[in-house]
Amino acid sequence: MRRALFALALVPMLIASLAFAGDADVKAAQTVIDSQLKAFIANDGTAAYSFAAPNVKQIFPTVDIFMNMVTNGYAPVRKPQSYSFGKVEQTGPGSIVQQVLIVGPDGKDYEAVYTLQQQPDGSFKITGCSLRASTSVST
Repeated sequence: MRRALFALALVPMLIASLAFAGDADVKAAQTVIDSQLKAFIANDGTAAYSFAAPNVKQIFPTVDIFMNMVTNGYAPVRKPQSYSFGKVEQTGPGSIVQQVLIVGPDGKDYEAVYTLQQQPDGSFKITGCSLRASTSVST
């Protein structure tokens, strides 16, 4: 009986620790995105490229090629006036989808949806980003 009560007492602690692990992963993923955006703003292509996952680096094998792609295809991400984190979802162990609300260099609102994957070393890297004009109004 005492074992059963002890086991039941552990359930809330286990649930809390799982939630905390998820929160830690989300925070780590947001830190990666924030760091990359700050690197873009600072024109530090090497730093920005360091947050890209191996699949991205395979498609864009040098910093210059990567930065050219971002500059020409993702201007709001390359030079945001401001940004904030929106909805986030853990889609699996070590897999995060994070919405970022951006005011672009043109003053218009955009939504960037980042996908990140935890790497074998435990860090998160950006595996992709989709960008679209937002229908929301920035405040």
